[in-house]
This record gives sequence, structure tokens and C-alpha cells, in this order.
Amino acid sequence: MLITIIFIIGYAAIALEHTIKINKTASALLVGTVCWTVYAMSSTESHSIQENLSHHLADIAEILFFLLGAMTIVELIDAHQGFKIITDQISSKKSVSLLWTIGLLAFFLSAVLDNLTTAIVMVSLLRKIISDADQRKFFAGIVIIAANAGGAWSPIGDVTTTMLWIGGQITPLHIMKSLFIPSLVSLVIPLMYLSYKMRGQVIDNQKIEEDDFIETTAKERNTMFFVGLGILLFVPIFKTITHLPPYMGMMLGLGIVWVVGEILHSKKDEEERKPFTASYALSRIDSSSILFFLGILLAIGCLEATGLLQSLAVNMNDAFGNQDLIILLIGLASAIVDNVPLVAATMGMYDLSSFPTDHEIWEFLAYCAGTGGSILIIGSAAGVAVMGMEKIDFLWYLKRISLLALLGYFAGAGIYLLF
Repeated sequence: MLITIIFIIGYAAIALEHTIKINKTASALLVGTVCWTVYAMSSTESHSIQENLSHHLADIAEILFFLLGAMTIVELIDAHQGFKIITDQISSKKSVSLLWTIGLLAFFLSAVLDNLTTAIVMVSLLRKIISDADQRKFFAGIVIIAANAGGAWSPIGDVTTTMLWIGGQITPLHIMKSLFIPSLVSLVIPLMYLSYKMRGQVIDNQKIEEDDFIETTAKERNTMFFVGLGILLFVPIFKTITHLPPYMGMMLGLGIVWVVGEILHSKKDEEERKPFTASYALSRIDSSSILFFLGILLAIGCLEATGLLQSLAVNMNDAFGNQDLIILLIGLASAIVDNVPLVAATMGMYDLSSFPTDHEIWEFLAYCAGTGGSILIIGSAAGVAVMGMEKIDFLWYLKRISLLALLGYFAGAGIYLLF
């Protein structure tokens, strides 16, 4: 009971991060460590608890090392201005054609990078081609929906899908085959509505001042972009061939990208090389996110070790009697609270012996948790990032984008369940 109360208080603190002005990482670390401390002090089987903790920590470490490698590779591509290769190709002045271009580009880019990085890259692009702030907000809203939809069908596109892959609940080819169409539908529905609303509009694209970047050569940009993206795409193949955990492929990839970067800038002096080195990229990645995942996954591990999640699963099945409905509700809940603990809790509620790898419950969870976060702007990391970059008001998004995201969510879910 005490562990449950601690977890609920901690979860509320994470959800109300901006209201109480306490970083969610601090709350997650506290709830994770305090839950295990209470569990250890209330039991006489200390050796068993330590073994349980070590088991959970091994699983958590796989996720954290994977994310650390992926974030560093993406940061290195960005430091070399690699994404300009994509963004420089967009020149349309018609609102509708640009809307579809931006939406589909974010959808596919998110599947290779992740939804947060994609949202940041795409909004940076929008700032260069749309000078009118009000006009840009609609495009930013589509970026959020597209980035979350694109992350749902790829094992490396969203942290929750990555968790399911590393945990053995899904396999890359199966999740891509099963969720590609539903995820695409969840984006196409909002695009169709906004296309109707924006028909005939022209983009206001006066020259906008570029940010101050350290210029890179075309060779450096191209090399780091194609090597980095190639490595990210290679990770699922590496796991399939070697049967080693995904983080091993990601660490191998980081090592390769690191060496390529060193060779590219080998003739420069130390000061010139610094912004392009992997060690500098490591200092720029969002370390607090890594610690947030550590804290929240430790807390979920404690709930699983004490049998609380299994009890919750039984109670929910008794109350609703339909697993598809339960997963659909979890997806809606991810619009309000972070989808990482929701997915981690669900993984603890349903074991692999009853629901084996690639069971529909895991596929549907990946879809719902990934796309459900688009319903509210605070429901995903991509949404929060865009909210800060474009100063989008919560109520503005609620009035103009939320219903479209909700319709897309249910349309995609319906397509998945139908097939």
C-alpha cells in the first residue's frame, strides 16, 4: 500500500511538472529509489530483492545505452548540419502541397530518428520557409501528429516502441508491417481536413535570418548524414543477424560514426574540431531524459516485483473485459501523462508467456501509446518541444488540432482492429 501511494504521488508530480515547477527527472529518480527502499525495508529476503533489482536494472540498462547511442548519433548529424540535405529540397509555396510534404517527411523521418528529434528538425525547417507565425502553427501541429505517428510503426522511432522491441514484445519487421498503414491513416485524416481548410492559401515566405552555425563542407554534411542514418537503419539488421541485444548494434554504430567524425576533421586543430566531436555531442544530449527513464523504469520494476501490476491487470480485465478497449484507453491516457511509464506498466501487467512476441496486444499498445500522445500538445515529447519552440498555447492546440488528432487516432485504431 505504501509503495502504491508513493508511486501515485510521484506520478502526479511528473504529470504536474510545469505546475509544481519540479523537474520530472527529479520526481522519477525519487519515486524509483524510494519504492525499492520501502520494498527492501519491509522484507526479510534481502538477497532475493537484490537479485530482483539486478535483473530489472539489466533490462533498464539495455534501453538507456540504446538511447544514449541513438541520441549521440543524431546530435552528430545535426552538428554537421546533415539535415540540410533534406530541408534544402523543399521550396513549395502552396499551403496544401507544403502541408503534405511536411507531414509525410516528418512521418518517415521520425521512423528513422525519433519523434522528438524529428519535431525539432521540422520546426527549425518551418521557421526558414514560413515567416507568418500564425500560419506556421498549423504546420507545427501536423508535425506533432506526423512525428508521433511515424515513431509508432518503427522499432527505433519512439522510445516506447524501442522499449517493446528490447523487451522482446515485438520484432522490427512485424511491427513495421502491422502498424505502417494504421499509423499512416492517423496522419492522413488530419492532413485531409487541413488540406480542405487551407485550399488556395499561399505561403508567406519572406527571407528569415538563419541561426549562427559553424559552417561545414558538403562532404562533411553528406558523409555524416548518410553514415549516421545508415547506422540507425542497420541496428535492427544487426540484431537479426547476431541475435545480440539492440544496444550492442547501437554501440557498434556509435563507434563507427565516432571514428568517421575523427577522420573527417583530422587535419583541423583542437579548437576547430571540438564542435564536431562525439565527446562534445555527448555533452549536448538530453542527459536528464536518460535519468528520467532510469527513475521511472526502476519504479515500474518495483511495482512488477511486488506483484502490484499483475493485480492491476486482473482488475482491469474484470472491469472492462476487453483487452483492446484497455489498450485504447491507455493510448488516450498517454495524451495526459507520459507514455513511457504507461507502456512500462503495461509490459509488467501482461507477461510474455501469456502474450508472446508479436501478439496483437503489443502491436496495438505501440500504436496507441505512440499516436495517442498527439491528442493534447502536452501528451508527447514532440508536442512539448514544439510548444516551447513555437509558443503554441495549450488551448489553441486543443481547439484546432486535438479533434483532428483524436479522429486520426480512432481511424488508425479502427484500421488496425479491422485487419
